[in-house]
Amino acid sequence: MQERIDEEKPKEAASEIPKKPEKLLAFPHLVFKEFIALMLVSLVLIIISMVLNAPLEEIATPTKTPNPAKAPWYFVGLQEMLVYFDPWIAGVMIPILIIIGLMAIPFVDKNLKGVGIYCFRERKFAFVIFTIGIVAWFGLIIFGCYFRGPSWLLYLPWESWDIHKPVISKGTYILPLFVGLPAMIGYYILGMWLPILFARNFYKTLGSTSYFITMFFILSMFGFLGKIPLRFVFDIKYIIHTPWFSI
Repeated sequence: MQERIDEEKPKEAASEIPKKPEKLLAFPHLVFKEFIALMLVSLVLIIISMVLNAPLEEIATPTKTPNPAKAPWYFVGLQEMLVYFDPWIAGVMIPILIIIGLMAIPFVDKNLKGVGIYCFRERKFAFVIFTIGIVAWFGLIIFGCYFRGPSWLLYLPWESWDIHKPVISKGTYILPLFVGLPAMIGYYILGMWLPILFARNFYKTLGSTSYFITMFFILSMFGFLGKIPLRFVFDIKYIIHTPWFSI
């Protein structure tokens, strides 16, 4: 009889253990962790600012224009894009598309798995696409900061800027409109149609409207990345050239 009572006690004790609530308040659970992270990051920044000197240049003079004239590092990516695109496209349209695309994510992303947590397993597609975009953007910044020298020419890290390279006007190619326009339209049509053909679950999960919006921004991003090797390798300046805009 005593053994039976002892066997029932652990079961009763286990039933009395409170279950973990499904929802927790942001304060103090999340706010406390964020505060700790804030203090640690602030400490690291203070140490870095005490150890490393700011990379300040010489005092500006009206008689000497720096060559190359570079924007602050957070704008160097935009400055680098001017090599591959028309100024109106690189300076206006692409930043606007990036902002609109980020704003559209909550409306087109219908995947409820992994919401509120960093879970690669549940959101592989979103993580991969966003990571490619971040790496590409910071890649442009790094390339513009460390590989662009006088006259915005390509300088490798071991090449000195004191020896200026000659500015050679290469014969940049501009595709005829009857070639570039069908190529651009075909790129978007194939990009929209192939996932529907080979990944129907992806299309059904998003729905038609969200799918076409998502694929438009994804194809635009990869099209932008594809223009870079076209400029470097094949010296193609514009795919579409009109009196109003050029891509």
